[in-house]
Amino acid sequence: MHRSSDFAPTIYEIRLTGHLDARWVARFDGLAMRHEADGTTVLSGAVDQGALHGLLQRVGDLGLPLVSVTRTEHTPRHEGDQP
Repeated sequence: MHRSSDFAPTIYEIRLTGHLDARWVARFDGLAMRHEADGTTVLSGAVDQGALHGLLQRVGDLGLPLVSVTRTEHTPRHEGDQP
């Protein structure tokens, strides 16, 4: 059974191994990208379930090492924003 909230945009953070070059952000449909001190890149933004599955497929197709996917309740931070 699907609930209407299953298809509503939700904020997700997709964490990848390594620091991706800024040119990669264009491949991820306007998600915000930030580099973390631990050597990972976080892509974040509001997406629905269908778009999330498409983004994860793209990560796999590009051979990018996926660390985690986290559903969040806060607004995504952009690189350079204060925590």
